[in-house]
Amino acid sequence: MIFLPKRGGRITNQTPVTEIIKKRYSCRTYNQTPIDKDQQASLEGFLSENSTGPFGESARFKLITATAEEQNDLKDLGTYGVIKNPAGFIIGAAKDGPSNLEDFGYTMEKSILFATGLGLGTCWLGGTFTKSAFAGKIDLQADESIPAVTAVGHIAPQKSLLEKTMRWGAGADSRKPRQMLFFRNTFDQPLTPEAAGEWNIPLEMVRIGPSASNQQPWRIVRHAENDTFHFYLQRTQRYQTRNRILFGMADLQLVDMGIAMCHFEITAADLGLAGEWRFDEPDIGQLPDQTRYVASWEAGI
Repeated sequence: MIFLPKRGGRITNQTPVTEIIKKRYSCRTYNQTPIDKDQQASLEGFLSENSTGPFGESARFKLITATAEEQNDLKDLGTYGVIKNPAGFIIGAAKDGPSNLEDFGYTMEKSILFATGLGLGTCWLGGTFTKSAFAGKIDLQADESIPAVTAVGHIAPQKSLLEKTMRWGAGADSRKPRQMLFFRNTFDQPLTPEAAGEWNIPLEMVRIGPSASNQQPWRIVRHAENDTFHFYLQRTQRYQTRNRILFGMADLQLVDMGIAMCHFEITAADLGLAGEWRFDEPDIGQLPDQTRYVASWEAGI
């Protein structure tokens, strides 16, 4: 299934969401083939409607593309050499708000997965891009910021040496084991596959999702009595402070939480598992250090 951005709606094709999530990876090396007109029209249509996440905050997105003869124009946007031959970029602008970064992560990841379903490669860029150049392309307003952009294009047959090195350095193909991420009732008891039951697949799609520097900051506690999944952010020590001071980066671990919420919701919808987001913090006892509540998914609604 490929999904529409409107809450609860989607359009269908022959590809399940789980396959699209598994197929997506951070592609940094593209061939020089432009995005064709049908792909571009489909993606632009999706971007125009995909503007609101679970918290109700607003974001807007713009696709910037170039023909083969105009490839050098994209280089002026600046990605510090980490992206080779992209056919374009998805630029995202988040309007100021208390949960704007979570909703930005949610909506941008939906757009990325939609592009993946069209057969395109993508790569999140949260720090390695020149913000001023992209700001001009999207006509950034005073009450907006650009937390991240996404490279997009046709995947090259072979990865560049730089890409291979970056993926190795970030441990891009490894993920934390589920017992470090998912819990039952409190943080003291890991959630076993048997206890997760039909929700194993949505949880696994969260586990394998992308995150800044592959830190995987999401933690989920399933409350067995009322069948609710509580999402928490467990911060990487000094990660955000360092990135803000040194690179002026947005709080990307909040963006990561939006990505996790996106993967969980769209997978559940694809499997026919009903539920809705709630935002009332539960009392589950003492939380681990550097951990705070984000949202809850109430199943069966």
